[in-house]
Order: sequence, then structure tokens, then C-alpha cells
Amino acid sequence: MTFSPIEKEAIIGVADKVAGHEDAIGAEALERLFCCFPQTKTYFSHLDLSHGSKDLKRHGGNVMRAIGTAAHHLGDIDHALSTLSDLHAQKLRVDPGNFKMLTHCILVTVAIHFCEEFTPVAHAALDKFLCKVSSVLVSKYR
Repeated sequence: MTFSPIEKEAIIGVADKVAGHEDAIGAEALERLFCCFPQTKTYFSHLDLSHGSKDLKRHGGNVMRAIGTAAHHLGDIDHALSTLSDLHAQKLRVDPGNFKMLTHCILVTVAIHFCEEFTPVAHAALDKFLCKVSSVLVSKYR
């Protein structure tokens, strides 16, 4: 999957806006995930999933930083997320369907926080990008 120059600009632009707010945005996206898809909580029984918890902020921030790294390596997302992909497939064994649900929650959260930047072009580019991120994360399951 390749990205056009306009898509790259939109993806990197939003990633740069998120930078510095990863913990808050990631925690909010995870809270949205757990609210809308409560079955996903089973993978996080060892964490405090209460609103605003340090665990949610830390894990959400890690998720968003990984996505930010991928956004700045659009030409080689597979390599940028290789370690994370290995971890999820081989150790954590997260249901691959959860990645699509999480990326949808991330998309909604980003849209809420950065509505000015979330143009139709940015929306389409981010959706395409997050689909690629999901694809990479499940690639090692095969």
C-alpha cells in the first residue's frame, strides 16, 4: 500500500498534532474501545482500566507513540512496527479483530480533538493508514 503525497502530508500533519498528547489521546481511545467493545478488556485484566488511570495513560501513550513512529516511516511501516507485531502475535496473542476496533476508536478520538485538521482528505488518509497499521500488526499471525 502506497500513500500519495497529499495522504502523506495529512497523516504526518495529524501525527505531529498528536505528538505531546499521546498519553491523553491514547487513554481516551482505549476508554472508548472498552466502552464500545467490552470484550476487549480481557487482554488488560492486569491493568487499572478506570478513567484517567496511570495504566491507561501509559498503554495508550505507547500505542499512540507507535502509531506516530509508523506515520513517520510511511515507506516502511512493516519494519517500523515489526517488534510490536512480533509481540502481539507471539506473546500477547491478541485477537486480530481488536486492532480494527482500536484503530476505529483512535480515528474517532483524533477527529474529536483535531476537528479543524480532520478534513475529508485527512479522514480518508488516516483511515487508510490505520488500516495498514492493523494489517501490519496481524501479519505475523499467519
